[in-house]
Amino acid sequence: MAETTQDGPGEALGAKFLDQVPIEITVSVGKARPLLRDLLRIDRGGILPLDRRIDDPVELYIGDRLIARGELQEVDGDQPGQIAVRLTEVIDVASGD
Repeated sequence: MAETTQDGPGEALGAKFLDQVPIEITVSVGKARPLLRDLLRIDRGGILPLDRRIDDPVELYIGDRLIARGELQEVDGDQPGQIAVRLTEVIDVASGD
């Protein structure tokens, strides 16, 4: 097995490989804390209030790590009603801020 260094061909190959790895980002629009009895009674069409307002920023996570905040927007394009997030703040993940 060939050994590679940080400056060798393995680094370039690794960087190209990592560029192709998909990452799942979770967008959190809010949380709900209903009583169990209320949750058991909810039917289709029921409303579950969240702890945020519609114009509050959403939070973007990779796993449990907050990476950014943004605003929900409707995307112009082929699929009417499709939403996206416009980033308003990107967290410095190196320092955790």
